Amino acid sequence: MSKQLPVRQWRCVLCGYIHAGSEPPGCCPVCGTGPEDFEAYAAPDTDGTSDQVPARWRCLLCNDVHEGSAPPDPCPVCGAEPECFQAVESEIPTAVAAPTTDSTLRLVIVGSGIAGVAAAEAARAAAPGAEITLVSSEQDLPYYRLNLTRYLAGEITRDALPIHPETWYGEQRVRLLRGEQVVQLDTAAHTVSLANGATLPYDRLILTAGSHPHIPPLPGIDLDGVFSLRTAADADGLLARLTPGTPCVCIGGGVLGIETAAALAKRGATVTLLEGHDWLMPRQLNATAAVHLERHLNKLGVTVLKRARAEALEGGNVLEAVQLLDGRRLHARLGVLATGVRPNTALARRSGLAVNIGILVDSALVTSAPDVYAAGDAAEFNGQLYGTWAASQTQGTIAGRNAVGGGTRFSGIPRSNTIKAVGLDLTSIGRFQPEDGGDLLLEENQPDRYRAFVFRDNRMVGALLVGCADLATPARRAIEARQDFSLLLASAPTCAAVAQELGVKN
Repeated sequence: MSKQLPVRQWRCVLCGYIHAGSEPPGCCPVCGTGPEDFEAYAAPDTDGTSDQVPARWRCLLCNDVHEGSAPPDPCPVCGAEPECFQAVESEIPTAVAAPTTDSTLRLVIVGSGIAGVAAAEAARAAAPGAEITLVSSEQDLPYYRLNLTRYLAGEITRDALPIHPETWYGEQRVRLLRGEQVVQLDTAAHTVSLANGATLPYDRLILTAGSHPHIPPLPGIDLDGVFSLRTAADADGLLARLTPGTPCVCIGGGVLGIETAAALAKRGATVTLLEGHDWLMPRQLNATAAVHLERHLNKLGVTVLKRARAEALEGGNVLEAVQLLDGRRLHARLGVLATGVRPNTALARRSGLAVNIGILVDSALVTSAPDVYAAGDAAEFNGQLYGTWAASQTQGTIAGRNAVGGGTRFSGIPRSNTIKAVGLDLTSIGRFQPEDGGDLLLEENQPDRYRAFVFRDNRMVGALLVGCADLATPARRAIEARQDFSLLLASAPTCAAVAQELGVKN
């Protein structure tokens, strides 16, 4: 019988939010679901058969890599027990900032998204005496950006957006500068210059500058009534224009476009969603799963046009129509651009940091300047730009700890996307379709649900789940832990058998 571990972690099966505590939260701060959609985290017992003492350990929950003869107790990033670590092969360690006992260490964090706030939280926990300054370009308190579509849909109020109340920053002695633009970084002088003329000296700097909407070069893009949805102010602008029956066109069938279209439809707008591919969310879904999603959107009142590309936005000063490449003309008073994001790298480039698409970082999240770290949407690790809430939070936590002297490593996490604002349980984790003949795909398609699992070398490397919320957390855990399914796959495997192996009843 496996050892029963103390419950220290809970994961939301809808959005992947990780909560530490003896009980799940009453309300998920990211997607708003209740405690019924949280499951306790556990991990397989280690068998202790190795004759060698490992020098590095990887947390199966958050991928934190710990160096030492034994795993930490608990995990410094997510709080997991030592049993949740597995030994990993040694590698040449990346240089990180030397541990400091100087209580006057000055840490400046540029950017107030989830990566920036997580960095501040971790740094304060690890260095009670450090001076922490968090610079935000927005006037609002730092908030959950993923909740903007829920705010747009009327599911939550604006005052439910902030990650922490204003008093938290005073209690934690985090100096929060709101509505301030950083215009220059001097990595030699260790200073940050603000647009108001102020200069912030730092000992360590963390860049969590995030990303900005990709604006396609379409005629009419500057017309009144054309929006992107990246900030709370953007959502306020949309709501100010929205009335029942308002014709809206959402350009882009990714996660943001789908959630925005559903939110506008819930507000009573007449919504058309444009997707240039053969199906919705082509980077996260296969064609079969996308059919389920499109059917659900249709029930919400969203018209989905596939293989549809905008050619121009038309009107005098105000948006009147969206012209498509195939000649169709869609009446519109509101247009929402959901055509992807681009990392904010201008500051890094101007200061001479190494930049590819994002700001290049190593496994300690250090940039090419030794006292400068980067995390979140703007950080590029091993050629990957994650652009997800879970990755940003994890990277922010690791960068915050390392900036004040920690030695935590980021080793990457499986890509995961969850649709949360349209009333449909849909999760895509890792690879959702085979790459070559070495992959095994198991799938099951029913009228009310779809589930598919991808295996490589007897280990699950991806899962695609529609209407199967109970499988999201076990599948994610199996992928992260590289669980061995060789016995199950040696027979005549089915999705039902995989679900049973994951501990979920069919």
